Amino acid sequence: MAETSSLENPATFRVTNVGGIDETTVDITPGVTVLTGRNATNRTSFLRSIMGVLGSDGVSLKGDAEEGRIELALGGEEYVRTLTRTNGTVTAGGNPYLDDAELADLFAFLLESNEARQAVAMDSDLRELIMRPVDTAEIQAEIRECEREKSRIDDELAELESLKDELPELEEERTQLEADVEAKREMLAAKEAEIESLDANVDETREEKRELESRLEDLRDKRAALERTRSDIDLQQKSIESLTTERRELEAELDDLPEAPMGEYDELDREITRLRERTERLESEVSNLQDVVQFNEELLDGTENAIADVLQPDDGVVTDELVDDTVVCWTCGSEVDTERITDTLDQLREVRQEKLETIRELESDLEELRDEQRDLQDRQRRRDRIERKLGDIEDELDQRNERLTDLREKRDRLSGDIDELEAEVEALEDEEFGDILDLHKEANQLEFELGRLESDLDDVTDRIATVEDRLTEERQLAEKREAVQEQLTDLRTRIDRIEAESIEQFNDHMDAVLDILGYANLERIWIERVERAVREGRRTAEQTAFELHVVRSTDTGATYEDTVDHLSESEREVTGLVFALAGYLVHEVYETVPFMLLDSLEAIDSERLADLVTYMAEYPTFLVVALLPEDAEALDDAYARVTDI
Repeated sequence: MAETSSLENPATFRVTNVGGIDETTVDITPGVTVLTGRNATNRTSFLRSIMGVLGSDGVSLKGDAEEGRIELALGGEEYVRTLTRTNGTVTAGGNPYLDDAELADLFAFLLESNEARQAVAMDSDLRELIMRPVDTAEIQAEIRECEREKSRIDDELAELESLKDELPELEEERTQLEADVEAKREMLAAKEAEIESLDANVDETREEKRELESRLEDLRDKRAALERTRSDIDLQQKSIESLTTERRELEAELDDLPEAPMGEYDELDREITRLRERTERLESEVSNLQDVVQFNEELLDGTENAIADVLQPDDGVVTDELVDDTVVCWTCGSEVDTERITDTLDQLREVRQEKLETIRELESDLEELRDEQRDLQDRQRRRDRIERKLGDIEDELDQRNERLTDLREKRDRLSGDIDELEAEVEALEDEEFGDILDLHKEANQLEFELGRLESDLDDVTDRIATVEDRLTEERQLAEKREAVQEQLTDLRTRIDRIEAESIEQFNDHMDAVLDILGYANLERIWIERVERAVREGRRTAEQTAFELHVVRSTDTGATYEDTVDHLSESEREVTGLVFALAGYLVHEVYETVPFMLLDSLEAIDSERLADLVTYMAEYPTFLVVALLPEDAEALDDAYARVTDI
């Protein structure tokens, strides 16, 4: 797709077998291009050809052709749209300018049946039209994801704050442990020196000394093993307490979680299927109505040549017949007033609009039912997760209780072994060995206490290193949180901003256009954003609505509020076009679609039409307008004109 801001050369369209066109090539220059001519000169068919190659589905294959083709050369790129009829069905192919033409169909391709342009006359939901291209469900999903990410970051930052408070205590504990270790080493060294001194003065046999040392070594090992076992018992008990607490919390959560019976889920599934099938039927009916409306519009315009050739004899007096106020009905062959067919088309459009409203209501109901179904699934999945977790906890509790029992038995055995060793050592004591035995016992105890202090010191040192590493993440987390908060703020206000900007754009441009066109006693047309209680499926909720106001003045200069129904056809047309322009600007359609198309403007008088075209020409790169010759005469002579298509 070419950048719209860099388009300076003409756009060249080559059209074959589209609408009423056999084959034509037309150059459209940047600025205003006026397609001027009487009815049945293929102006609407050419506008629909532009729509087609830009990506819209609002284009039809020529009635007597099996294949059609539209080519566009623009900005150094080539775009193609093909139409192929197979077994009575027309399919589109090629590589059009846009992948998704929704915005363009709503706010750039302003032909007579354009939904935004007809919004005022059809009393449509103005806010819904403006917000339709905005995926509000996706925005809400993004908001929820941002909230989860922000909560996670907040938890991490809170943890880091807790770690910062913990760090001074850890450093103080490390300092104290280092001092205790040093003091314990000094005490042990003094005790060992005392033992060596006493050993030098004691006359004992080598065998007796080895036996005493062996018993003392065994005693030291048994005491160390006993201390480790007691520590393991404490750890197991704490783990069992933690698991028991978690089990109680999960059981409480499971009790609070309502059942999600599958019968209710299946009932929702059947209702969803029913509503979806009804929606598909209505969409098919809307599509058929659109085909009928479009076909009759082209027949009235004279572009559906295949049937027109059958219904009207070729007697060489084509122009007179085309300007007649009657038309041959393509269903029965009789002549009827054009106005009667136009009225019927209006009724068909109203029916189509009613069906579209019903489709939107059904889609709202469907989304609500899907939400309920997802909620049931979430509840059931949560129950399953809790039940699995409870099973895991029960298994782990069994294992830990079994381990605790083993540890307690081991502790009892070690205590018994220590009692026996102490008794043996006591039996070996006599007058000569009493002092040295006491010293060995004290030394053994000092070695054990020193080992425990050194282990505690290693644990505290490792914890300090871990805390310091974690604290290095704080700045990065704070920056990430700020970015998430900004994104969250933007998402939460995006819909409000679009609504407010839409109203501002419409009100400003409507004021400017009315000032230029100068309708008698029409002071102002403006939109107000209001909150209304509306029904969404089976619920009632507050929803934003756009309320259109009309202000008129009396001969004495007093103003009063009028109704939209009292607008003249010209005033309604202008209001609809300005509303479409507001959507075009709010959604920045000009960034992706360089064309704006206008057709069927006969309700607006020539001079006002000329002023309106000049006003709207400021925004698109290419503004293409289809006009009757008498209306085209009022426009600036500098505008490019195309008279032969």
